[in-house]
Amino acid sequence: MINYSLKCDKEHSFDSWFASADAFDKLLSTGMIACVHCGSSDVKKGVMAPRVNNKSKSVQDRSASHPSPAEIQAELAKLRQHVEDNSDYVGSNFATEARKMHLGDAPERSIYGEAKLEDAKALIDDGISVMPLPFMTKRKTN
Repeated sequence: MINYSLKCDKEHSFDSWFASADAFDKLLSTGMIACVHCGSSDVKKGVMAPRVNNKSKSVQDRSASHPSPAEIQAELAKLRQHVEDNSDYVGSNFATEARKMHLGDAPERSIYGEAKLEDAKALIDDGISVMPLPFMTKRKTN
């Protein structure tokens, strides 16, 4: 895993984790990285300081401060379960449903689903709070 400091064309700074430098490059080239503040996909790596490990720390001390990949996966699974248990899945109607709630045409509730990048940007531009989930959504089966 690698953490990059990123900056969009509107000068918003944010950090994000990637599996590797190659994974970052691939996601960037396909427009899959977007600013968490404004949704812009015109993102570049920001200025970063190198991480310098303190050699006096033991390996055990260093690993205790960072969760293992298995712990991260377990937390993501718990988050996903919480979202699925406490939200309505609206599928590809996410942008429409979010806008209806914002305008008062539908009751407020927690929803999740899929939205095209341009639709998500439009929601943000209109002051409607949305955020990407750190996992792929799928239809909830009841």
